[in-house]
Amino acid sequence: MFNFEFYSPWFLLLFVLFIPLLFRDISKQKRKGIKVPTVKNMGDSGGIHIVMFFLKISKYLILSALIIAMARPRTFTISQDRDDTKGIDIMLSVDVSLSMLAKDLTPDRLTALKDIAIKFVNKRPNDRIGLVAYSGEAFTKVPVTSDHQVVVDELNSLNPLELQPGTAIGEGLSVAVNHLKNSKAKSKIIILMTDGVNTIENAMPPAIAAELAKNNGIKVYSIGIGTNGYALMPTQQDIFGDLVFTETEVKIDEPVLKEVAQMTGGKYFRATSNSSLEEVYDEINQLEKSDVKVAKLFNYQEYFKIFLWVALGLLFVDALLRWVFYKILS
Repeated sequence: MFNFEFYSPWFLLLFVLFIPLLFRDISKQKRKGIKVPTVKNMGDSGGIHIVMFFLKISKYLILSALIIAMARPRTFTISQDRDDTKGIDIMLSVDVSLSMLAKDLTPDRLTALKDIAIKFVNKRPNDRIGLVAYSGEAFTKVPVTSDHQVVVDELNSLNPLELQPGTAIGEGLSVAVNHLKNSKAKSKIIILMTDGVNTIENAMPPAIAAELAKNNGIKVYSIGIGTNGYALMPTQQDIFGDLVFTETEVKIDEPVLKEVAQMTGGKYFRATSNSSLEEVYDEINQLEKSDVKVAKLFNYQEYFKIFLWVALGLLFVDALLRWVFYKILS
């Protein structure tokens, strides 16, 4: 986006000097009894009157161009210069298995997670953030990026039906590790979210994925989402394709999630409600502080030279016309 400004706007106050000059010229014309050509009568006065009209206003045009040049009109754009090596790279690894539609959070686990994760993203303007979705397989939605709107859009689009069924916690973690392992950021963290247990036997074991994270200096904060006891969960589809919800026991593999967090120097959290999930994200936000300093860079495009050339051009035309009139009259 282009912005416009005058670098020295106080020079524009010189236009006030035009007022006494105008009064002086008008009174001088009245004393001489000479009619000043106007736009209305120029067409009927012939070319000579157009030239005379120009000579009468040329000094105002020249002075106007010079004043604007001195005020230095310019446009500018603003960009940011940031040192990402002092920031934090964050990967959100989100379980999108069908059980994330359980109703123990309002309106369901996945929607609650989306809303709170988006708030978290918006609180980290200086960090790069990425997104991995997983269920029976893992898929990169967004690599780590400074464009947080992309992350927000992809969070909003998460759908439990877009990947194969099941829960492969290790896959969700290892894909996130793969994105962060070569990062030069000051700190690298993964926020691993799930509401169940590892159900895919031939997938990457969570402990091995945690070892990879540890070896690459990546800290993992794991979050178990779901109430204690029972919750309404989707268990099947009816003949119309609609999900059927039944009371089902909530099972979260907390020992595995705790192990993953402890191995990498992170922390395990249990979120049993919307408010407790928001508290978890707030705590992570406080634990991980960014040192990134963002400097604004202003790129200017100056236009004063254009008005200087306009003033010189008008001065040349004025001098030429006066010389021609002098030759004719002499």
